[in-house]
Amino acid sequence: MFGAPKTKDLTPQQVKAALDAGEILLIDVREPDEFAAERIAGAVNAPLSRLSPAALPKADGKTVVLQCAGGKRSAMAVDQCRKAGELIETHLAGGLAAWKAAGLPTVNG
Repeated sequence: MFGAPKTKDLTPQQVKAALDAGEILLIDVREPDEFAAERIAGAVNAPLSRLSPAALPKADGKTVVLQCAGGKRSAMAVDQCRKAGELIETHLAGGLAAWKAAGLPTVNG
C-alpha cells in the first residue's frame, strides 16, 4: 500500500537494552500456553487470537514493542493496531527465536 508506515524492527539486543532501562513495554502476542511455557522476563501476554488494540495495557510513556515466536504474528499485531488507530509500530524482529539465538535469557514455566 503506497504511503503506509513501515513496521519498526528492533533487534534482540535493542529490546534487551530498552527493557533493562525501563523504556519499553514488551507485549507477547503468542497464545497463553506458549507464553506460559517460555517467555522473555518482563513481557505481558496479549494473544493475537483475541487482540484488542484499544485494550492493550497502558505503556505509561514507554514505547510498546510487540513480540511473538518468530516475528510474523507480532508484525500482524502491529498492522491490527495501526488499523485501529493505535500508535504501536514496533516489534522484536525474529521474535523469541531471535532472542534465544542471541543468547539472551528466557523464563520457563
